[in-house]
Amino acid sequence: MIDLEVTYSVECFYNKNKYSEMIREIHALPYMTEMKQLKGGVFVLSSYERVCLRMMVILALLPILWLVVGLAILKVPAWKACTIAVIISFIIAIAAYGQGTIVMGSAALEGVALAIWPILLVITAAIFTYNLVLYTKAMDIIKQMLTSVSNDRRIIALLLAWGFGAFMEGMAGFGTAVAIPASMMFALGFDPIKSILACLIANTVPTPFGSIAIPTTTMASLTGLDLSQLGIYTAMMNAILDITCPFLVVMVIAGGPKALKGVFGVTLISGLALLIPEYLICIAIGPELAVIAPSIIIMGAIVICAKIFKNDNPEYAMDTKVEPVDFNTGVKAAMPFILIFVFLLITSKLVPFINTPLAAIQTAVPIYIGAGAKPYTFVWIATPGIMIFLAAFIGGKVQGASWSELFNVFGSTLKGLRFTYITIIAVVVTAKLMTYSGMTADIAKALVYATGTGYPAFAPVVGALGAFITGSATNTNVLFGPLQTAAAAGIPGSSPAWLAAANSAGAGIGKMLSPQSIALSIGAVGTVVQGKESVIMKGIFGYFILYLVIAGAWCFFGQALL
Repeated sequence: MIDLEVTYSVECFYNKNKYSEMIREIHALPYMTEMKQLKGGVFVLSSYERVCLRMMVILALLPILWLVVGLAILKVPAWKACTIAVIISFIIAIAAYGQGTIVMGSAALEGVALAIWPILLVITAAIFTYNLVLYTKAMDIIKQMLTSVSNDRRIIALLLAWGFGAFMEGMAGFGTAVAIPASMMFALGFDPIKSILACLIANTVPTPFGSIAIPTTTMASLTGLDLSQLGIYTAMMNAILDITCPFLVVMVIAGGPKALKGVFGVTLISGLALLIPEYLICIAIGPELAVIAPSIIIMGAIVICAKIFKNDNPEYAMDTKVEPVDFNTGVKAAMPFILIFVFLLITSKLVPFINTPLAAIQTAVPIYIGAGAKPYTFVWIATPGIMIFLAAFIGGKVQGASWSELFNVFGSTLKGLRFTYITIIAVVVTAKLMTYSGMTADIAKALVYATGTGYPAFAPVVGALGAFITGSATNTNVLFGPLQTAAAAGIPGSSPAWLAAANSAGAGIGKMLSPQSIALSIGAVGTVVQGKESVIMKGIFGYFILYLVIAGAWCFFGQALL
């Protein structure tokens, strides 16, 4: 077998016709439904197909391996490492995958468009809001209001990273759930690296229901699965992590398991405040409100518990004096965030008579010209970034900032994010190149083939891979949703909806390690963490593996409960 594989490898590389045949054959392999099977659902390939797949997977993995090595080991600045990843992806797509230069150029251009609108639009708006609140000194008042809830930094971390982060994910998504809470925590005196880690961890489980559940509704429409059932299974898939997340947030912020002493009860309640309402809402209404409503319950539960079960441990006390804030002053200070909530709510699909006409203001532009190309749509008004900008400008005027001051803050925001812009554009371009060339699909195919009937334990890994590359749960579900349902059809006892839910759960896990998420968080917190990509990646990697193990075990054994 080894000699046969070596022969095939040499022949494929040195015989142009044979190489072209290999490319066509490996990309003609269906995801799973038509693959030959042995008893028990074990998928088999011919020796030639096996060699082709291995060769293509090795090449496809190179951009990912470079990002891991470049960022975590060599400590190359993110914008440089991600730019090199673009070059590697482009070369492999053309030289190994047989894609045309112009076609891949159009794929890269679509990646630039996606990065700018809406991703960079949202992150710029979010950081501008944060910088403006700092400039007007409103953050000092917000800090006083938060410490009036509790002077315990563990409680404040739960309130911001877990509760408010879930709310931002449910309403807006696109990185706001990490960017805004992390920047607020840093402004309140939290360690910047720990703030980022806590928010990355907290953002995992709300992701499948982010932006009014767009990842879940997209998966259902793409695969033909029942939306209600998919929402319920996704809530079930995240059940263990719903409880785990707030405990890890506390431990990251306050220094390990010992930090849970005195706040174990409120931490458990804050986890249950997501798990139970999320599940019930998916059953009764559907997934669209599965994170938004529980996030409000979480924040309410934390505030109530903090008032009833007071903890005065000086080791975890905030370095500030608790001073009362009158209602009008508090509303004025929080006005940008209040308006963000109001604008995102009334322009969302929950209010169709406003959302529908605003969403119709769009432009569809043909950018990618390859097979299956669709025009890229720019939604000009009904997009979170525009609403956040509008809230920030109005909120800033309410707080007394002049127009010149507003635009000065905006200019400094743009300047401070310049390297973040390069990083995110490069990451999204890499994702587009890997997706359109077939690299990402080949990696997933190989995992399905290699694991056979044990694949359900690795289904979340496929979702995590997609989110690591694309930084988006929605894109991950579009990319791998059909693969998951097809794989389930070939494995006895597996449910297509369960593996689709595993893909969504894995996407949330993958976002915590995604270079795009890390770049967003660094851009949000500012220069104090510039160049710390390797520190953040190493700090989050252990939690990433832990989450994959939990999700994989639950996916494999949990399907028996269905």
